[in-house]
Amino acid sequence: MQIQPILAALKHHKLATVLIALEIALACAVLCNAVFLIAGRLSAMHINSGVDEASLGEIVVTGFDPKQANDLNARMLAGLRVIPGVESVNVVTSVPFGPQNGVNGITLDRKHYNTVVEFYVGGPGTPKALGLKLVAGSLPTADDYQAMPEHDYFPASSRVLITRALANRLWPGENPLGREFWGGPYQFRVIGVIAHLAVSQYTEYGERGAGWTVFVPAQPGGVLLAGTYLIRANPQDLDRVMTAARAKVAKIAPDVVLDHDYSHTLPTLRAKFFATDRAMAGLLVGVILALLGVTAFGIVGLASFWVSQRTKQIGIRRALGATRADILRYFQTENFLIVTFGIVLGVVLAVAINLALMRWFEVARLPYWYLPVGAVVLWLLGQLAVLAPALRAAAVQPVVATRSV
Repeated sequence: MQIQPILAALKHHKLATVLIALEIALACAVLCNAVFLIAGRLSAMHINSGVDEASLGEIVVTGFDPKQANDLNARMLAGLRVIPGVESVNVVTSVPFGPQNGVNGITLDRKHYNTVVEFYVGGPGTPKALGLKLVAGSLPTADDYQAMPEHDYFPASSRVLITRALANRLWPGENPLGREFWGGPYQFRVIGVIAHLAVSQYTEYGERGAGWTVFVPAQPGGVLLAGTYLIRANPQDLDRVMTAARAKVAKIAPDVVLDHDYSHTLPTLRAKFFATDRAMAGLLVGVILALLGVTAFGIVGLASFWVSQRTKQIGIRRALGATRADILRYFQTENFLIVTFGIVLGVVLAVAINLALMRWFEVARLPYWYLPVGAVVLWLLGQLAVLAPALRAAAVQPVVATRSV
């Protein structure tokens, strides 16, 4: 089929052609970026926390005097451990998807701070309770759990566990065991490497730094290691155990306030943490469907209008020997050209939108393979949308067209 007659026909309908092409360009730009954002949120929602989430819950209490931290810990540990089904209770600073409590910059030479990590501090037995997987070195021994200073955040010198991701960040290709780093006045020596332990607030780091974490062993107490309790139970019993634990806090320590936002199982904390992401993903899916629907209806409406306008010309072409397949191909080719023009503009607009999102919202760069995928989707949408009007055009009989003259 010759393209020149189609282009000549489109020149007589410049405004309608341009409007449809711009609509397709907008659909292409929004489709590529929205799908990319949705994919990022879905990836985030499936982040590996590195802990045995199905068996873990967290109880957080506030409103206590820091001077009474040791007494509070003793009462809470004793009271929670006797709940039927509880396997262990440990004092921790936080858990993945829990409140952020211990972020700091670290340095290898005590001068240049170039990595921000999250410190998890926990009492004896915490690595086992969390289900951390050791890949090198050893877990802390009883002597490594030092007393927490009353008015400080860490012991002056600690033997710690770090994640494999952080080890690769600090000493790429080297053995991290025995290496030292500093965070302010605190010295840390690596005794073990664990497979993974995610930061508590994933969205503030993104995927690159989501595994840059340190576990510091310490005895419960001080200003940091009090008021947050890690409960481990059989997954089948966990919901019942956590319900009993929340109810028992008032009896164990009537002088504290239960934090209802964070006193949940880890699966619940994960769901609450990513609730906004799920809502955003659903909203973007709705926007995509609405925009594609409007675009498809626009193509259908324009094609139907052109078919009604060209009934005479279609009849003449049929009378001159054009087959139904020829008429069908004509409208499909015409639509393909309009959609292609819109896609070219849409690709430029998609890249521009992504650059703006990168600058203002720190969104990652749009992978370029999204662009041809978006183009294919819109080409298919255009062909499907024009199919019904094109079939009606192909069904026009030469004699009917002649009578309309």
